[in-house]
Amino acid sequence: MNVESLIETLHYVKEFQGAKIVIKIGGHAMDSESALEEIVKDIILLSNIGVKPIVVHGGGPEIDEKMEKLGIKPKFVEGFRVTDETTMEIVEMVLDGKINSKIVTKFIKYGGRAVGLSGKDGLLLIAKKKEMKIKKGKEEILVDLGFVGETELVNPEILEILLENNFVPVISPVSADLKGNVYNLNADIAAGDVAAALKAKRLVMMTDVPGLFRDLKDPSTLLRKIKLSELEEFLKNVSGGMKPKLEAVMRALKGGVEKAHIIDSRKNALFLELFTKDGIGTIVEP
Repeated sequence: MNVESLIETLHYVKEFQGAKIVIKIGGHAMDSESALEEIVKDIILLSNIGVKPIVVHGGGPEIDEKMEKLGIKPKFVEGFRVTDETTMEIVEMVLDGKINSKIVTKFIKYGGRAVGLSGKDGLLLIAKKKEMKIKKGKEEILVDLGFVGETELVNPEILEILLENNFVPVISPVSADLKGNVYNLNADIAAGDVAAALKAKRLVMMTDVPGLFRDLKDPSTLLRKIKLSELEEFLKNVSGGMKPKLEAVMRALKGGVEKAHIIDSRKNALFLELFTKDGIGTIVEP
């Protein structure tokens, strides 16, 4: 690293000291031990230089793998997993019981201080059943997604306590309503809602693609920056797993988050995006 690059990096380090940054980990990083470890090491370094990271994780590939082993075919509607009672048990087992614990263990391995949380813990994420309508021809029809929830309320108190004591919260998006019904929240949406509740400086969505493209088939059309108003229009032509990511970004920015980033999971991606002038992915601004 040359002197100019070091000075640039130090400028950004100063800017982010004490800042809350919500990082959603998903995609390839969740089924690659090496990729996950690199991300965890970066998050530990962020914490050590005074940033206050909060991790929200998914686990779709591992849930799919477990379901297929049990002879259950996963079903999705607009990027949301249709979740019956059996699927909910699998989701809870994989997200809370396996993946959350695995991520916390990675922090321990590399000297980090992390605390694993379910959205149920401390009433962190209070949920309600998600209602979804999809267009079929000229009509809109109501789709029953089962035990899929959406955030009714975020209680950030437990996160604030952990952050004040220099712990990294690691959140699974399994949540419950006040009657004790357990729901599967989309991890992207949960991350956006947590970021808004904390008034985080940044929301970072780590995924399998480098960012948003005008043309998915043309790498040169990567959008380095996009305004929230433009994103709303962009969303009309998006489907599948990217749709809830963009919805999460919109909710976060409308909730007071300064900026959001959509990046891939390459080595040192967090630092390349946050601590360099040009970054590597897409920045979404209000």
